[in-house]
Parts: sequence; structure tokens; C-alpha cells
Amino acid sequence: MQIWAGLGNPGPRYALHRHNIGFMAIDVIADMHSFGPIQKKFSGWVQEGRIGSEKILLLKPATFMNESGRSVGEALRFYKLEAEALTVFHDELDLAPFKVKVKHGGGHAGHNGLRSIDQHIGPDFRRVRIGIGHPGHKDRVHGYVLGNYAKSEQDDLVQMLGGIGAEAKWLAEGNDPRFMSEMALRMQDS
Repeated sequence: MQIWAGLGNPGPRYALHRHNIGFMAIDVIADMHSFGPIQKKFSGWVQEGRIGSEKILLLKPATFMNESGRSVGEALRFYKLEAEALTVFHDELDLAPFKVKVKHGGGHAGHNGLRSIDQHIGPDFRRVRIGIGHPGHKDRVHGYVLGNYAKSEQDDLVQMLGGIGAEAKWLAEGNDPRFMSEMALRMQDS
């Protein structure tokens, strides 16, 4: 079994924030792969399903970003899984908007959700880094990540999220290079 956690902040006020791209990705994957109904568990919302032959639990922590590790840690402990069974979908300032990269382990680069997960389970999990770009100066980061996507970005956002959902089968199989290659092809025309 794998656990795929999308990072974000709960509530309609945050729904379209760049910081909530992890939640958006999880919602699209659940939709496109006909996951089961949403249940409240592990201080968050979960949906169970399969992608190919892989059983996957989708998790959206309801703890707010800074406490994401609490929810993720509960789920891993409940299923007696190690950090290697976890994939985290999150926003990434250091990637151009709508670029998607996968990496295993690493630091948190100041991302409070990743920092929280590191504190609860360690750094050895897979990350799906979803580029949001950098606003240019560190003083503008907070307002930028907690800002909504612009109307001019909506088409690219929809295309990228659809791609993540459609290509999720490669992540389920552990074929990260193929996932990244397919995502790059989908986004090259945007």
C-alpha cells in the first residue's frame, strides 16, 4: 500500500492558493481514478482506491500546512508503513510555474509542510514538486504562496493537474522518470 498526501490548508478561503496545489492534485487523482468516498481519518480527509494494481490511500491533512506531519505520521503508523511508502505532492518555489519534478528525500527548503513531515517521519519520502515559481524577493514569498492563481494561469493549471491525474499510473508503478517525461511532454505546448 502507498500513501499519497497532498499538502494545503483546509477551508474554501485557501482553495485556489498556490500553496494548495497539493490538495488540488489529490482531488484530480481521486476523480480521474474513481477513488472511494471521502472519509475523515488521521486528522484529515482520506480516499481509498487503486491505480493499476497498486492500492493507494489519498490523504489531505486538515491540520493546516505547518502541522501536516502529524496527519501523515498518524496514517503511516496506522498502516505500519515506512517513509518510503509515502509520496507528498507540494508547491515548489524553486521550480518554474507548472513544471513537475519528482525526487526522493532531501531538505524542506523552508516549506513548512515538508518541515513538519520531516520532524514526524524523517526526510526519506518521495516528493512530487509542483512548480509555482518565485515572486522575485523573499519578502514577497508569503503573500505569493497564499495568493490565488491568476486568471491568465487557469488554462495551464487545468492542463497540469489533468496531466498529473492521467500520468499518476507511472508514479504508482514507481517509474518516476516516465512520469516526469510524460508531464514535460504535456506541458511543452502551454
